[in-house]
Amino acid sequence: MPVEEVASHRIRITLTSRNLKSLEKVCTDLIHGAKAKDLDVVGPVRLPNKNLKITTRKTPCGEGSKTWDKFEMKIHKRVIDLKSPSETVKQITSISIEPGVEVEVTIADS
Repeated sequence: MPVEEVASHRIRITLTSRNLKSLEKVCTDLIHGAKAKDLDVVGPVRLPNKNLKITTRKTPCGEGSKTWDKFEMKIHKRVIDLKSPSETVKQITSISIEPGVEVEVTIADS
C-alpha cells in the first residue's frame, strides 16, 4: 500500500512591529508551536531596522531661539521560514498575537 504524502509548502511568516519585546514574544511563540509539531523551522531572521526621523522647530511661530526637537521611530522586522502543510500553519498562527505586531503569511509550493 502506498503511503499518501501531504503536499508540503514553503511558508514565510513576516513579522513587523515598533515594540521589540512584543515582536520577540510572538516569534518565540510561533517557533515553539512549530517545533511542537516537528516542522522544519528557519529563523527568526533579523532584518535591518527602519529608522524614521523627523526634526522640527519647537516654537510654532518661528520667533525666539532656534531650538529643535528630534523624533525617531524604529520599525523592527523578523522573518520565519517553515516547511509544512498549509493546515498545520493555521493551527500554529492561531496563537494570541500581541497588539502592534503585524503578521504576513506567504505560502509557496516547494
